Amino acid sequence: MADPFAQLIPEAKTFLAELTENNSREWFHASKTRYDSQLKTPSKLLQEQISAVLKKSTGLAVTTKLFRPQRDIRFSKDKTPYHTHLHMFWQLQGPLDFGLFLGISPSYCKIGGGVMSFDKTQLLAWRDSLDSSQGPAIATALDRLAQQGFTAEEPELKRVPTAYDKDHPQADLLRRKSLTLWRELPSSDWPQPITALETGFTDLLQLQDVLTHSLAVRNTS
Repeated sequence: MADPFAQLIPEAKTFLAELTENNSREWFHASKTRYDSQLKTPSKLLQEQISAVLKKSTGLAVTTKLFRPQRDIRFSKDKTPYHTHLHMFWQLQGPLDFGLFLGISPSYCKIGGGVMSFDKTQLLAWRDSLDSSQGPAIATALDRLAQQGFTAEEPELKRVPTAYDKDHPQADLLRRKSLTLWRELPSSDWPQPITALETGFTDLLQLQDVLTHSLAVRNTS
């Protein structure tokens, strides 16, 4: 059976490439019907369908966000009015607010997941876990996800926090103040985004397990 969203990624990429060349309110307003029919409406329907899958598999409530195309240019030197990407977000509501992401642009199509920013309590719990007997298990789980093609952005801190040895075995992870992983969706997956997202998000739920356990350590100790 054909995926009902088979044209979403190719059509979004085409539209966004044209928007990159014509980033003006006049062009966007003239193309608004096309934006709504090819990008906005199918994206919202895709979010609803994937939300139902996530709710069933995790037992958690799921909220969604489709990021608006308009840029906030009030304090930016770049006055182009529109983003040239289509980003959508699913958040699992639980002990840990874990996010899942799909991003489409002329130059990429990627999925991701994780926690965009640890709050103070979460950051302390994360570091406690890394400095405990759980540290090697966390590193192993992340290595396993790396073998599945997921990569993390660079750590936010240049140095290991002063409470830990600079040669700590989990030094790179201790330098993190967030943890999100990303993987490109190959063009072969574009005609079947439902299957690609279900598979990719299932893989990323391994990260949810790692973070839920590690960030709960402080609260249960």
